[in-house]
Amino acid sequence: MTHTEIIENLKKKIYRPVYVLMGEEPYFIDLISDYIADNVLPESEKSFNQTILYGKDTTSDMLITIARRFPMMSAYQVVILKEAQLFDKLEDELLTYIENPLNSTILVICYKYKTLDKRKKFLKVAAEKGIVFESPKIYENQLGAWISKYIGDNGFKIAPQANAMLAEYLGTQISKVANELDKLMILLPKGATITPADVEKNIGISKEYNIFELQNALGERDIIKSNRIVNYFASNKQTPFPLVIGGLGQYFAKLLKYHFLSDKSKNNAAKALGVSPYFVDTYIKAAKYYSPKKLVEIISMLREFDMKSKGIGNVSSTEGDLLRELTYKILH
Repeated sequence: MTHTEIIENLKKKIYRPVYVLMGEEPYFIDLISDYIADNVLPESEKSFNQTILYGKDTTSDMLITIARRFPMMSAYQVVILKEAQLFDKLEDELLTYIENPLNSTILVICYKYKTLDKRKKFLKVAAEKGIVFESPKIYENQLGAWISKYIGDNGFKIAPQANAMLAEYLGTQISKVANELDKLMILLPKGATITPADVEKNIGISKEYNIFELQNALGERDIIKSNRIVNYFASNKQTPFPLVIGGLGQYFAKLLKYHFLSDKSKNNAAKALGVSPYFVDTYIKAAKYYSPKKLVEIISMLREFDMKSKGIGNVSSTEGDLLRELTYKILH
């Protein structure tokens, strides 16, 4: 089940005795466990029937004893084990309870940043008795689609360039992305389309001076615009050097990949590069300026300048100096 399906069932008061929430992306785990903590029991019942435990401070005997208690003047009790990844030998210690859980207990196990051993009996039994949810990591090439869906699910739209600005600037930490999107949607009327100007005004990402615009300027070999953006980065220091290097690395790697696509149709290129079809034309144009050989040189330069920014092979150059030199070498 997806996190959306699980929450929809919870809204319908369809409860299972065991929820094992695990995976690399903590955002979806928190989303489900927070919904259970906030909504399953009324406030008047929580003091007696809701228990929050933490893996590092909890023993199996303690957890099982609490889970086997009957609720007081309520149909259910909620027991949430947070930071379960710090609970020693969880699969072995809790198997006996999972095999025969109390139907009046809703046990939620939050196992973040990794998954439990799928070869062991624990997960198979947990799936039979309740819900096992794996929270997937959202990768860079999936982030734009995730932002569009999140915005759409909340009754808004987003312009492609605004989407790209958010994806480049915020990265793949989904909790951070969702938090910024929530703030934006509070400020805009329902059904509005989020524009680059909205992003600039409310999140502080300049629609003219950001990594996305630097990529475009370099892709078009626009020397004046490239240097203007780089000088802005150097003087304002709001865009960390590693973020610039990382963004350019992804951009030029995608450009190199485009050169070797056998099917360069817009839809196939968009899928292969992990970008919106709206942006494929910019890659087509940039590919005319940058040969595969030049792109390999640029990717090598990016690694070199990343090392220099860490002090390796560099004595006195500032990050601004390095960025200006790197830009010059890319464009010449």
